[in-house]
Amino acid sequence: MAVKSGYFRSRLHVDLSTGRAESIPLADEFLERFIGGRGFGAKIVWDALAAHGFSIDPLGPGNTLAIAGGPLTGMYLPSSGKCSFVTISPATGVYGDSSMGGSFGIELRQAGVDVLDITGKAPQMSFLFVDDGTVSIVPFPELAGKTCLETEGLIKERLGTHEVHVAAIGVGGERLVRFACVNGDWSRNAGRTGVGAVLGSKNLKAIAVRGSRDLPCHDLAALMRESGKAYSYMADHKFFKMWQREGLMNVMAYANSMGILPTHNFSDGNDPHIDRINGETMLDGYKIGDSACFACSMTCGNICLVKQGKYVGTVTEGPEYESCAMLGSNIGVDDFAAVLKANQLCDEYGIDTISTGSLIGAVIEGYEKGILTLQDLDGVPITWGDQDAILGLIHKIAYREGIGNTLADGSRRVVERWPEMAKVVLAVKGLEQSAYDSRAGVSMALAYATSDIGAHHTRAWTIAKEVELGKDWSDEEKVDLVIYHQTLRPLFDMLGVCRLPWIELGLNEEHYARFYSAVTGREAGLKDLLRLSNDVYTLTRLINARLGMSRKDDTMPYKVFNNPIRSGPTAGKVIDRQQFERLLDLYYKKRGWDANGLPPKGAEASFAVT
Repeated sequence: MAVKSGYFRSRLHVDLSTGRAESIPLADEFLERFIGGRGFGAKIVWDALAAHGFSIDPLGPGNTLAIAGGPLTGMYLPSSGKCSFVTISPATGVYGDSSMGGSFGIELRQAGVDVLDITGKAPQMSFLFVDDGTVSIVPFPELAGKTCLETEGLIKERLGTHEVHVAAIGVGGERLVRFACVNGDWSRNAGRTGVGAVLGSKNLKAIAVRGSRDLPCHDLAALMRESGKAYSYMADHKFFKMWQREGLMNVMAYANSMGILPTHNFSDGNDPHIDRINGETMLDGYKIGDSACFACSMTCGNICLVKQGKYVGTVTEGPEYESCAMLGSNIGVDDFAAVLKANQLCDEYGIDTISTGSLIGAVIEGYEKGILTLQDLDGVPITWGDQDAILGLIHKIAYREGIGNTLADGSRRVVERWPEMAKVVLAVKGLEQSAYDSRAGVSMALAYATSDIGAHHTRAWTIAKEVELGKDWSDEEKVDLVIYHQTLRPLFDMLGVCRLPWIELGLNEEHYARFYSAVTGREAGLKDLLRLSNDVYTLTRLINARLGMSRKDDTMPYKVFNNPIRSGPTAGKVIDRQQFERLLDLYYKKRGWDANGLPPKGAEASFAVT
């Protein structure tokens, strides 16, 4: 059954080099096959890559950045504020994407744009203004050096209205930090894979969007009935109030108790000072308000203020778990105010908190072990929890000063300069690892290793289930769970919704198929949608294969195979390489890929739809 509604059927293509913009109609087959979000983006990036002979500089004008919500973005259903940023990543050199919450993606859809793709390079610092489907490239050199928040304010002042939503980069994106973010609505970030550096390479400081159109929906009554059931289920869940109170900060205590909290650069499995940087600490002395994305009853955003002491006046939304873990326990910081300050700096500079915390942790351990010298550190020693040195290093990364210039290029360049740093760097495919210690569960190691974008938990978060089920969990069950997560979780990105209601509150995924059918008028069951999501995962694998990735890249860093967790409930755990390789073989077999991790010949031909 063909799609009847849910889309404006419009792709807005902008070439910054020529200054031209073109509205391209989207065919039914494209809408049905790729759904939206990262599905649209992956197909557009694949086509652009093919046009360049499968050879492209991620920071060159030929790279494409595609931005898209999905058919559920902006609809009245749980947590429907997501959009995806898709490109060839400057961090990894292969496929990259990152999702952003808030309202930017909704506004883009209300402007009548299903997907915006940008190529080329503007002659000077500019911003893009999408106004109800029309587009302007606005030179604005005065934006250079401004923070993300300052940029948003200046653009609204320039346009003479606050009725716009802005996605912007900071100095990190301008200076091509390979893990730079795109920041929207003050505190929502497309945080991973360096999409901010891609904007910076194009002299594009920001994208401002204003839209006034009603979002198309085939059967609003059916959507509202299904949405009501979902909201009711969530409100009755035993953990719902906790999520409203603490948001993702509740995971700090959980991860610590399970022995999977990154501590001292993933050397220890828990932090003895967790009570200083957990959710309760935030509630007791720092939280001043809640924040939520569109249509989200979980309100997982925490607005925090430092009211006294060295960092008085620091205000930020967050930190959420990943930021608190990587800028806290992972680098030995046990002062919540200092974590907030580090989080604020990363947001202002527009750099990824996960990669930043990971690289700083590697530097501290590298210096501690004599791999790095004082001269390497620009004469400034650094130890666990050294707040001044840590905050100074964040500044150096953003501005590419001293050692920060190397760190700004990510883990790969660090290891190229100091080969022994491979023993302390935690990254897969060049992307620094998320804040869950995979040595506690081999399924998480497999998930990180086989992720199309690198070691990021949003592709498959299996660690909790494996730790809870323990040794009675078979290899086949582990592999099946990884593949299921890698199929379902990206589907959320294609639809334009957040995964938290499902993964944290257990909202039945069948709801999303019914949401999709109500919005688009196309009857599709969950299995149908999962098949399409799996196809897109195959497509991103094909992109990576064309760019030279194979089994050799589906592996874990040195520490995971060689250094057991030192302390905590998971002390002594390490990943057995033979077991890992056995699981990888089984994973490839179940996906229908060959022993080198490559999809079958002829798979590319199935993505010829335009």
